[in-house]
Amino acid sequence: MEKLNREQIMTLPNGVTILRVLAIPIILSMIFYSGQDYRLLTGLLFLLVASTDMIDGYLARRYSLTTTLGKFLDPLADKLLIVTSMIALVPGRDVPVGIVIVIVGREIAVTGLRGIAVSQGMVIAASTLGKYKTVFEVVAVTCLIVGKEFLGINLHQVGMGLFWIALLLAVISGIEYFKRFLKAVII
Repeated sequence: MEKLNREQIMTLPNGVTILRVLAIPIILSMIFYSGQDYRLLTGLLFLLVASTDMIDGYLARRYSLTTTLGKFLDPLADKLLIVTSMIALVPGRDVPVGIVIVIVGREIAVTGLRGIAVSQGMVIAASTLGKYKTVFEVVAVTCLIVGKEFLGINLHQVGMGLFWIALLLAVISGIEYFKRFLKAVII
């Protein structure tokens, strides 16, 4: 097992990932306390922070800065950002709690499954469907944070439509992860 050292922790991609985690309390505070006047700003900040996932991944691959810590922290940061933002939208009835419960349950189950796989020496890589799910979640949450009409488009309705698609992708990709795990264990 690779031992963590200062050089591995202090890479630029890991720094970007850590900034994504540090931005979560700011975004949540803005969702809860800024009111309608700042929802567009909050939505744009959420989208910007969520987009850093592509940046840290690009930097890690481009400059060969992929680390064990980054492989663990990057997906965790994404899940924390998206899931906490979804949960923050529940009290204002911006999203149905049932959808959030299913998506959060799927995230916990898949993360646990991938952890078990790693402990058995297996790697279950992120699926293409799981990546699409994340994109739909990010765009849906962005629309739901803004939550009002913008440029003649009802962003709450758009966000809910995208949220239902994200839910479908979450369930299908979750089943896919379990099938891949069982296939690897049985063979």
